[in-house]
Amino acid sequence: MSRWPIIKLGDVLRLDLIKEVIDPSISYEMVGVLSFGKGLFKRETIDSGNTSYKYFLRLKAEHVVMSQLFGWEGAIALSKPEFNGFFVSPQFPTFLCDESQINRGYLGWVMKQPTFWDDLGSRTKGMGDRRRTLNPEAFFACQIQIPSLDEQHAIVTRLDAVADKVRQVEAKLDEIEADAERLLAIRFREIIEDVKWQTMAEVAPLVRREVEVDLEGSYPELGIRSFGKGTFHKQPLEGADVGSKRLFSIEPGDLLFSNVFAWEGAIAVAKNKDVGRFGSHRFISCLANPEMVSPEFLRYYFLTPIGLEKIGEASPGGAGRNRTLGLEKLMVLQVPTPKLAKQQAFDKLQTKLAEMKAKHTETRQYLKALLPSMLEQIFN
Repeated sequence: MSRWPIIKLGDVLRLDLIKEVIDPSISYEMVGVLSFGKGLFKRETIDSGNTSYKYFLRLKAEHVVMSQLFGWEGAIALSKPEFNGFFVSPQFPTFLCDESQINRGYLGWVMKQPTFWDDLGSRTKGMGDRRRTLNPEAFFACQIQIPSLDEQHAIVTRLDAVADKVRQVEAKLDEIEADAERLLAIRFREIIEDVKWQTMAEVAPLVRREVEVDLEGSYPELGIRSFGKGTFHKQPLEGADVGSKRLFSIEPGDLLFSNVFAWEGAIAVAKNKDVGRFGSHRFISCLANPEMVSPEFLRYYFLTPIGLEKIGEASPGGAGRNRTLGLEKLMVLQVPTPKLAKQQAFDKLQTKLAEMKAKHTETRQYLKALLPSMLEQIFN
């Protein structure tokens, strides 16, 4: 049995549709609703009547906004003062709360619960996730627990305070990481000032360790994430499924490039955890001469703006998969080669930054789970 009375949303909400007929001479600043309780966001402005709708709905700061198409997956949110006077399409009906019965902030937290989205989902019409629609009547039929206004206020105050603290901590973590990365970049520029530059062919030539495929064997593949985010492990490829595909073994310390996405930072150094993994012909593996260069130092260089620019120049074509990094073009690219001791010292700084980010990731995971845990305890 619920510890609080249960009501229907229709008892505390009413439709409030402020329709404005489209005027081609006016620009309309549009708003959308993110799924999974993530709130409102600004969309592209619509000019010159460039829409098929006959009217838009004007937002108030006090509105509750629901996506008829994706409300069932949490695309429902409270408006805010910064969205006052903006517009939504008719697919986003707007509502006002009866604040003599319900604290608007309390409803906002209720609407962030997956159990609430599940209830909405059970009331949608249509087949298939992308054809399910939620109308205002179904929204009004949803049932929620509602304590006294004083209790609602206390709950909102508590949750808002925790949410604000979470935002502050996350912002501080971002600031710390940005400062550390800035200092690392300054140190890198200092190290490479007035140093000798040599070609990749001289310091980190191409290496190919092609394997003979056993039809009964299993070959765990390795992937490279874009934007310098390292490697990841793919599902094993069975020998019988390899076909004409060529596979190459990868060793720790290999400097790896995705030949189709290197231009957007799909560059990494293989780690010990990648032992036993294989790359396809789309992988470019380079073996750094240990007496001349560090693979981590080269990776850092190639992920700098100037390094990515050089990779882009060596990747002719259009966009996406049509931009292929050429082997010969890569081998003639010049890279900075300061004294090895300086490179190794720089690598230690990179390691410290990576360790700090790993700790921050753990903190962020804890913070991410904090509010959902509190919502579960309060409302269920």
